[in-house]
This record gives sequence, structure tokens and C-alpha cells, in this order.
Amino acid sequence: MRIQEFHQSLADIGARPCHIGRINRAWLKGQSLDAGTRHQKSEDYFPLSVREGLPPIAARIEALARVHSRHEAEDGSLRMLVALGDGQMVESVLLPRDGLCVSSQVGCAVGCTFCMTGKSGLLRQLGSAEIAAQVAIARRIRPVKKVVFMGMGEPAHNLDNVLEAIQWLGTDGNIGHKNLVFSTVGDPRVFERLPQMQVKPALALSLHTTRADLREQLLPRAPRIAPEALVALGEDYARRVGYPIQYQWTLLAGVNDSQAELDAAARLLKGKYGVLNIIPYNSVEGDSFQRPTAERVQAIKRYLHDNGVLTKVRDSAGQDVDGGCGQLRARAADIIDVSRLRRRGGQTPDA
Repeated sequence: MRIQEFHQSLADIGARPCHIGRINRAWLKGQSLDAGTRHQKSEDYFPLSVREGLPPIAARIEALARVHSRHEAEDGSLRMLVALGDGQMVESVLLPRDGLCVSSQVGCAVGCTFCMTGKSGLLRQLGSAEIAAQVAIARRIRPVKKVVFMGMGEPAHNLDNVLEAIQWLGTDGNIGHKNLVFSTVGDPRVFERLPQMQVKPALALSLHTTRADLREQLLPRAPRIAPEALVALGEDYARRVGYPIQYQWTLLAGVNDSQAELDAAARLLKGKYGVLNIIPYNSVEGDSFQRPTAERVQAIKRYLHDNGVLTKVRDSAGQDVDGGCGQLRARAADIIDVSRLRRRGGQTPDA
């Protein structure tokens, strides 16, 4: 479901824009659609046609997403495997300090070699209402004041739905614009569309290396934009909206943590209006990649700091529950029916 479908179903039962706005706000707070306010009960506000027509609409909304399983981690995060209406699964993560990481797709087409989600390929897009539903169900558990689009999927590949959700969350969802973070591998459409939005989110760019050839290996289906050009686009957007870019760099031992890489990163990012988030790789059993030692990670951070790059270490949330980068969904894959998604010849989509 997309947001406009939800709104049209409300209009069809006689809801006026003021009623739709109140229903929006209630849902995005994690409340029932007919929730009243402190000063006015719903039966004193909604016309009879809306009160009678709302239950079946509420049932459809409730069926969009539900928590299938919860996995609490020692870092204070709560990873949730979320079941969608058709039985597919995505991951949402409640983060420390009132944050939430949401998914925009079931699977992903970029195929990042260090990401479990990328190994599954793309199964389908999420509708804008399904994306917002992750916020609604999370707010029933904890406050959510920041939403990052860094879960399963490449948001730029589902751009219309993601931007609709961002617009909604930044208005009726009462989330500050800079607390809505759009993460991308660098699709050019992002830099065209985001500046045109009423709600302009913060931007996170998946950089991971300064070498174009290595980036093509690590992100095989990302747009072929040189790291220097990608940083220039990010810098322009950051200056326009007035809040810094987040550059994401997953640290892979022996791959992108060399001294030459650090020197190049310092040259590329020194003086830029942004922060470099270095993310030690979340190792999984049988994987060829490994995370650098804790000592090496801290040495990298200090070196970049000393060379003019604001750098933070960001561990993937929920590592102790094997919850990073699509691992929860991968473990649950045996209960996901992909038969209806098969192409001719029995092939499942991988891009």
C-alpha cells in the first residue's frame, strides 16, 4: 500500500482533510486510527460515516506489518524481524537514543559483497505505507525521534515510495528533517530529487573506499560514480540543506584499511562538511571478510582525526544477536515463499 491509497480509502468514507490529518498523526504515533486527543474524544470529532468505515481500513493498515520476532542486544538496540502482509520479511532496528533503522525493500539489487541482504537479490519494493508502518509499530515499543533508511534495500531504487514516506514522517510523523537520514550508494537521481523535496532529509553516502576499481568490486551494481565525484555531490547537498553528510566506510581487514587508503581518505575528505563513519565489518560464519582488530580500528580513527577528518566508529547494532545486514531475515528465509516471484525458466530475480 502507498500512502495515497490509504488517504483515498479515508476520503471514500467521508473523511475530510482535517480528519485524515488526525488519523495520520495517530497512526504514526503508534496509536489506533480512531484515537482521540486529550481534549476531544474521537466520537465527538469524526462524523458517523468515518467512525463506521474506519474499522476495515484499520484492519488493512494493521496487516501491513507486524513484529514476527524480537532480538534484544547488549548495546541497547532491539532488532525486529518484521512480517509484511504477503509473508515476506524485512528487518527494522530500534537503536539507542530513540533511533530507528527501517527497510525499503525485501532484499537488495546492489549486491554489496559484504552484505547478507545483497546476497539474496531483490524480491520486491516496499510501499510507502509499509515503510511508515515500521515506524508506527516501533513507536508502540519505544519513542522514535530519528529514522534512518539504512535497513534492507537501496532507497534510491525505491525512490518514490521512500520520498513519500520521508515527507509523511517529516510532517504528520513529527520527526525533524535532519533526523530523517536517506542512505544511498550514490544514485544520481537522489541528488536531483532530494533538493526539490519540502522535507529535505540528511544524506548518508556509502563510500567504503577511495578507489573506483575496488568500489566496483565491493558494490558491483552501484552506479559508476568515482569516489571524488560522489563526495563532490554530497558536499553540494550538505551545503544546501545546512547539515553534514555522513560518509559510510565498512572496514574490511586487508581490503580497505591500508595506510594508502587512509592517506587517500584524508586527502578526499579533509575540510568537507561531513563526518566519516567507520563501521567494523560484522563478521558472519564462513565469510571471507573479517573485521580489523579493535586496536586497528582505534588507530584508524585517530589517524584520520589527526589529519583533519571528523571520524566516528559506528558498530552495526545487534552484533551479539547476529542481527546485522540482513542476517535475521537470512535465518528466517526458509519460511519465506518466493515461488510467486519466479521468472520464466524458474529463475529467481537477483537484480
